[in-house]
This record gives sequence, C-alpha cells and structure tokens, in this order.
Amino acid sequence: MLDVLKNSWALLLGMLLLMLGNGLQGSLLGVRGPEAGFSTGMMSIVMSGYFAGFLIASRVTPGMIRRVGHVRVFAALGSLVSAVLILFPAVVDPFAWTAGRVIIGFCFCGVYVTAESWLNDSASNETRGQTLSAYMIVQMAGVIAAQGLLLVPDESGFLLFVIPSVLVSVAFAPILLSISPTPAFESTKPMTLRELYGYSPLGVVGMYLLGGVFAAQFGMAAVYAAEAGLSLAQISLFIASFYIGALVLQYPIGWMSDRMDRRLLIFASAAIGAVAALIAMMFGSSFGILLAAAFAIGGSANPLYSLLIAHANDHLDSSDMASASAGLLFVNGLGAIAGPLVIGWAMAMVGPPGFFLLILVLLTLMSCYALFRMTQRDAISVEDTGLYTALSPAATPIAVEVAQEYAIEVAEELDDEAAGD
Repeated sequence: MLDVLKNSWALLLGMLLLMLGNGLQGSLLGVRGPEAGFSTGMMSIVMSGYFAGFLIASRVTPGMIRRVGHVRVFAALGSLVSAVLILFPAVVDPFAWTAGRVIIGFCFCGVYVTAESWLNDSASNETRGQTLSAYMIVQMAGVIAAQGLLLVPDESGFLLFVIPSVLVSVAFAPILLSISPTPAFESTKPMTLRELYGYSPLGVVGMYLLGGVFAAQFGMAAVYAAEAGLSLAQISLFIASFYIGALVLQYPIGWMSDRMDRRLLIFASAAIGAVAALIAMMFGSSFGILLAAAFAIGGSANPLYSLLIAHANDHLDSSDMASASAGLLFVNGLGAIAGPLVIGWAMAMVGPPGFFLLILVLLTLMSCYALFRMTQRDAISVEDTGLYTALSPAATPIAVEVAQEYAIEVAEELDDEAAGD
C-alpha cells in the first residue's frame, strides 16, 4: 500500500478533493432548490440532468482524449465545472440548473475517465488491486466528508457554492503538476442490449433497477430530506449514512460473493434494502430509524453494482467482459436518468415517503427477479466463478476494465498455483 501511495498520491489527493466538491454540490442543490421555491417535480428534472451528462460523457470522452490528449481534456473539463458551480447561485432558475447539472455530470465523468486511465497507467500488475481499492475508498470518503461541509455558515447564500468551485480548481494542481500524459486508449464498443441480455438477464435488469436506486441516493436524498423538514445537520448525517453503509459493507459482501451463488446474494442484498426502505416509510418520523435505514440501503445496494458485474462476467469469456461492462454501465445510466423523475412524481403523489417507496419497489423487483432467474439456470460452481472486485457507483468503464484486468490476472495466478500443486 505504501508503494501505491508513493506512486499515486497526487491522483488520490486530487480525486478526494474532486469528490468533496461533487458530493457537496449535489446535496447543496437538493437543499437550496426547495428553499428557492422549486417544486419536487422541478427538482427531479434538475437532479436527473447530472446522470444524463454522465452517460453522454462515458461515450464521448475517450474520443476527446484521443484527439487532444489527457491534460487538455482534464484541464478544460475542470475549468468548466468550476465555472458552472459559481453560476448556480447567480442564476436561480430550474432550467438553468438543469443545464448546469448536465454539464457538471458530463465534466465529472470525463474527469473520472481521464484520472482512472492515469491511475491504471501508474499501477503495476502487483499493485493494481490495492490501487483500485484505494481509489474506491477515496471516492467514498470524499462524498461522506462533503456532507459535513453543508454545515458551514453561509449568510450570503454564495459561500457554499464557492467552496466546491475552489475544491475542484485546487484538485487539478497536484495531478497536473506531478504526472505525465498516458498514451491515448481505444474506447470499448459495447455489446447490443439483446446480446447482453442473452448472456445475463439478471445483470441487465438488475443494473437498470439499480440505476434508479443510485439516483435516489445521490440525486434525490437531499430533496427528500428538505421536504421532510430535516435540519441541515440532520440532512448531512442522513446523506452520509448511505455512503458509510456502502463503505462498511462493500468488502464483507464481496467476501461472501466469492463463496456462494451470487444470485442468492443479490436476492438477499436487495431484500435487505427493500425491508429497510419499508421501515423508513413506516417509521420515518424517527431520525434514528432514518439513519439506520439509510445505512442499510446504502450498504446493501451499493455492493450490488459490483455483484451484478461479477455475476454477468461469470457467463462471459474474458475477451467479452469489457464490452459487456460498457453495456451494463449504459443500462445503469438509463435507470439513473429515469430514477429522479419517477421519485419526483412519487413524492408529488404521496409526499416525502415517496422517496423510500420507489427504493422499496425497485429493490423488491430486483430480489424477485433474482429468485426467478435461480429457477431458470443452474448455479455456476464457486470454483468456476470470477473474483469479486469492489467498485464505486461513480466508476466509469475505465475503472471497470481495470478491475476486470486485475481479477483475471489473480484468477490466472490461482489457476497456475493449483496446477503446480
């Protein structure tokens, strides 16, 4: 791990600052929008803009990098993020905020793609797994810490928008001053959705449903909390609880994933998240129960991202994994775009509990579909499955490919060791 920090400290520090800025702006808009008189429906459109921009950038950024290089793309997108963050309090209009969120989502995805390709280039075969783990921990830690910044006093109404702008701007200094550009890479052509569904129906359906759950956590949690009348300190703790749960439970669930039928674990994780959402709907007036429910939902839902990718890979040749993962991430992005819109509609119909109602429905559907798929195909033996590799929901196709390269290398080493014995 010391070698990882020595070789990648600038990237990891830069990503920590970027996640602080990104985590703060998402929560801040969710709080300030209702204060400005935006309806729940308006806020759902605003929040879905981020995921639309993210999805577009995941397809476009590799081509941009091939044309002008990593450094120019990185610097240009970072400057644009910083500028848009300053414009949010200056132009308080739902259409302007939606456009800003699309730009922010596009830019952050592009920045992640660029940083992850640099990170992969700086890692050796021996350190790739540790590097990926450090990257995921930094992402989660940044979002969690960002919620504490919501409590900074802001009488002017501008300061909390200035802070993420400054964080994003400062984040690029250690990265751009300490590393060299890597060679341009080829983007992966995804499988058709029909082909992908043929390989892994549960992977496709589960990733789409999970996109809606992620959008609830990252896009609409602050809107729900504001509508429910929580204080700023409570909103901060509530949102942080989702990510603390994800950070704490990612590895225990991953450990179990390599030792049992992954479909059963997908069913159980989704069911636990659904029960937590039901409890939050019924007893949401208790703040302690809300925190526990958020922890359980985040801790059960976030590992599903890695679980579904690992499950799909179990039915693929290694040469097809990158293409399949690109397709799965695309499906997840479609679900994330739709998620805030449906949650906004549900909250408009039944009030704040509509936030948990949609999570309940999505995770219940996933658990039921996982059970159904278990009746349609025999389980793969544990010895024939690939390794689970923890990934953040903010990961781009580049990080997923790095994770798969590492998992394949480890599996080959284990096979060689077994053959030697």
